[in-house]
Amino acid sequence: MTATTATKAPRPPRVLRAPGGLSVRLHPRSVLVVALLLACALAASVVLIGSGDYPMEPTDVLRTLTGGGTGAQEFIVRELRLPRVVVGLLAGAALGLAGAVFQSVTRNPLGSPDVLGLAQGATTGALLVIVLWHGDTASVAAGAAAGGLAAGAAIYALAWRKGVHGYRFVLVGVGVAAVLTALIGYLLTKAGLTDAARATVWMVGSLTGRGWEQVWPLLGACAVLVPLALGHGRSLRMLEMGDDTAYALGVRVERVRIGALGTAVLLTTAATAAAGPIAFVALAAPQVARRLTRAPGPNLFAATCTGAALLTGADLAAQRLFGADRLPVGAFTGMAGGCYLLWLLFTERRAGRI
Repeated sequence: MTATTATKAPRPPRVLRAPGGLSVRLHPRSVLVVALLLACALAASVVLIGSGDYPMEPTDVLRTLTGGGTGAQEFIVRELRLPRVVVGLLAGAALGLAGAVFQSVTRNPLGSPDVLGLAQGATTGALLVIVLWHGDTASVAAGAAAGGLAAGAAIYALAWRKGVHGYRFVLVGVGVAAVLTALIGYLLTKAGLTDAARATVWMVGSLTGRGWEQVWPLLGACAVLVPLALGHGRSLRMLEMGDDTAYALGVRVERVRIGALGTAVLLTTAATAAAGPIAFVALAAPQVARRLTRAPGPNLFAATCTGAALLTGADLAAQRLFGADRLPVGAFTGMAGGCYLLWLLFTERRAGRI
């Protein structure tokens, strides 16, 4: 062939302008991907609600959700299965969004709560409550939230040196995670048989037995924190170009970094307190969203939808492959996420970034 093949240029984003000078950039592919992800998450949720010892068709589930089911169906759907699905959707969305913020701030695809020690901090807080004070479910959730916040504050303080560099933040987080993992092992050796079994079950991460008492705190946290995190999207996109460029564009770098990281830490601790430490969703969701949308920037909203779809899909797959409540969703995401992490490390190494 004598003629060169022309490369198809990506479609430019559309800009929607609102009164008052506000504008929103929309990438057509991103809008389509987000719509498909939401549809997948909702479809998986309907199938999940209909799964179990009392199976229901999707049409029966939808009819019951709209108030047309029998008394038995109303009880099974609204009291037993719907809270579990809502916790899965909210926790997946929170973890996906938190992972996108961490990876954007650190400029590292390995920057996620799983790797940086936040999940280990939440686990340590929960185990302290279980082992030392034999606390109830609400106390364990509060301990997990406190442990995650303490771990996040410690990592930021140790990584600070005239600002926070991405790789330094990751390395400090890995070190803190190692220390907390050792502390978790020590607490398990000191726990009684009952407390150790209870702690082990919590550490796996599961949606089994989740009720409305877990839904409402997580829903309230997401209602406040998700808009705050999404509001940092423009600044984080500039921050990815480097601190000097962001300063030149008028971004208050450290204020944005502290605000975004603080919001991500709170999202992670809220999700962990409700569902336990669900592995690898925060790591995988932003990368999957970036590859699906092919759009620049942190892709915060797409990562949020991807996290919800991944966690509900993983819960559905675990139930269909191993039986209802036989395998906790945290164990399933851990197995699948480990394979994904190996693939991510391989591709990053081939690209020369690690």
